[in-house]
Amino acid sequence: METNKDSGEEMRYSCHTPNPGMTGRGPQGLSPRHAKGLLSIAIVTTGAGFLSSFSPNYTSLIILRCLVGFGLGGGPVYLSWFLEFVPTPKRGTWMVIFSSFWTLGTVLEASLAWIIMPRLNWRWLLALSSVPSFMALLFYFPTPESPRYLCMKGRTTDAHKILEKIARLNQKSLPSGTLVSDQSIELDEEFAPSEDTHLLCSKENKTKVLIAGFSSVLTLLSPQLIRTTLSLWLLFFGNAFSYYGIILLTSELSSEQSKCQSISLHSEKFQDASLYVDVFITSLAELPGLVLSAIIVDRIGRKLSMAIMFMLGCIFLLPLAFHQKEVLTTGLLFGARMCLMGTITVANIYAPEIYPTSIRATGYGVASAVGRIGGMICPLVAVGLVSGCHQTAAILLFEAVMVVSGLSVMLLPLETKGRGLTDVVTVTVIASD
Repeated sequence: METNKDSGEEMRYSCHTPNPGMTGRGPQGLSPRHAKGLLSIAIVTTGAGFLSSFSPNYTSLIILRCLVGFGLGGGPVYLSWFLEFVPTPKRGTWMVIFSSFWTLGTVLEASLAWIIMPRLNWRWLLALSSVPSFMALLFYFPTPESPRYLCMKGRTTDAHKILEKIARLNQKSLPSGTLVSDQSIELDEEFAPSEDTHLLCSKENKTKVLIAGFSSVLTLLSPQLIRTTLSLWLLFFGNAFSYYGIILLTSELSSEQSKCQSISLHSEKFQDASLYVDVFITSLAELPGLVLSAIIVDRIGRKLSMAIMFMLGCIFLLPLAFHQKEVLTTGLLFGARMCLMGTITVANIYAPEIYPTSIRATGYGVASAVGRIGGMICPLVAVGLVSGCHQTAAILLFEAVMVVSGLSVMLLPLETKGRGLTDVVTVTVIASD
């Protein structure tokens, strides 16, 4: 089951990166019914994650971890769903709080590896790591549909019932008046099911759904949205490439530095223990990254927040173009990961805000899919170049990607701070800088 080949490591890292196939198409296919989407994500991630601990060979492990990536790739469904329940004034802060649970999971996973790996083996680690996904299955039935989406589909009665339930749980009462909706989704109306939908054959229904989904993707590249879409794709690609690269650099620089410098002063067991410490410490960097995001995102805006944190990330990473002492290396990686976690958090707030409800899940999902491609490519740099003692080239490439990502932020046409969510494309393109 073990391999010492760098190509094997690159394949394992790339396959485990949340797969763009599910991330790109998944949210669009799942967005009309968020609750079912959340259930599908939990089932795929839990099942493949747990079964991978019983992998009889390396090939089956790769396949199952790839399926885990498919499941994790549906993550934008969670964020898009949560966003539609959050009021505008504190939307940035609440989305940072939501993102903090990703960081909590990262820290707990690093802690689990530190405890499990020296005493048991990787099978125990994978099995225990699937427990949180199993817990997500328990939340399927109490998960409500988005009232905003229901209103746009003309199902105001269903939306009102959900709002009443939310009000009761919060021991509040709804404002007086009647819930109405005069909005319509331009993309969905053409393919919206009528009262006679049950008379249509299932094949025809599936064809219409596929056409509607394809139309939504094409809308992202319409003249009104193409600048936003391409800038977001570049931003998400650079974010994922840099973020996953920093994570892999933590282990690669720790394990390869002595080899490249022809130094072998520590035992393998000591090096493994040091690696777990380094991974745990750098994973903690995401906490101050979230705090920094929460402080500035609703004060100076989304675009400026991302630009500043990209600049700071470049500053932290640049000294690693040359070999540094382990303590300094860990500290610099800590700072770089803190900044990149901040940019990812703010980007994940900005993307659902900039797109209207009619294509929000699609736009955010496709952008995330492009980002995951960056996450799949980065092992070729972090593992390949560093293992080949080309640390300087690897770091300079990461620097270039971060600079380009920062420039893509400045190309984004709108600042979404304090801006209400829109429902249709025509509303989105009215406002401009």
